[in-house]
Amino acid sequence: MTKIETPVAEKPIPGGKEVLVEFEDGIAWVQLNRPAKRNAMSVGLAREMNEVLDALETDDRCGVVVLTGVGEAFSAGMDLKDFFRATDGLSDIERHRAYRSTRAWQWRTLMHYAKPTIAMVNGWCFGGAFTPLICCDLAVTDEKAVFGLSEINWGVIPGGVVSKAISTVMGDRQALYYVMSGEKFDGAKAVALGLANEAVPKEQLRARTAEIARTLLGKNPTVLRQARMAYKYAREMTWEQASEYLTAKVDQTNFVDPERGKEQGLKQFLDEKSFRPGLGNYVRAE
Repeated sequence: MTKIETPVAEKPIPGGKEVLVEFEDGIAWVQLNRPAKRNAMSVGLAREMNEVLDALETDDRCGVVVLTGVGEAFSAGMDLKDFFRATDGLSDIERHRAYRSTRAWQWRTLMHYAKPTIAMVNGWCFGGAFTPLICCDLAVTDEKAVFGLSEINWGVIPGGVVSKAISTVMGDRQALYYVMSGEKFDGAKAVALGLANEAVPKEQLRARTAEIARTLLGKNPTVLRQARMAYKYAREMTWEQASEYLTAKVDQTNFVDPERGKEQGLKQFLDEKSFRPGLGNYVRAE
């Protein structure tokens, strides 16, 4: 009797409403999908984004996450109506849950995500959008994208943890200037300020971002994750604490790495003479 095998159903693509996900050769393009409001972030978007990031973390189709926006904006920040006004009538507990949901994806999750993250700033980036921008590992921007911390012009201060976020990548003088003046600046200036790694013409933005993502996809994923986390935790430590922590992190990495990257690299460099550090990757085990 012939056995008929039922094909394994492909995992559903997460999101679909205020967050869209597109898979392409190991890259998950995660798009904020509120173009009519320049992708301003709402309570609903936060809930969906948490679900999306949670799903992608264990999805084999995703090796690198690229965060961007649909249309002409990365994000105009928090949606004043659909976030703040929408929470006015809630109980204190419900309001706290809404705020917690936003904090979760914007920095708690992105800051320590298991997979590399790249922010692709394709247009407007204002206010609260600075937090997920900075909490992604890397950032590439359209050179003509428009950035701004315009809250001072509204009679309020930057909300959430924006002030903390910008303090991690910008110098005090530069950060305070834009917080106090509310002036806009472009993508090239964002690179100079430390907010982005590169600024490229709009027509090259996706291709350059994909190129960087493919570079990351070629690395040992365990070691890449450990290296990212080691840096992020060590920067908050004293020198003595960092010394102890990083020594232990090296040992932990060697223990948990299924590819045995250190072993392979040393073997190919010292024994086989087939690997030269600085000129490419060691040959990863199949």
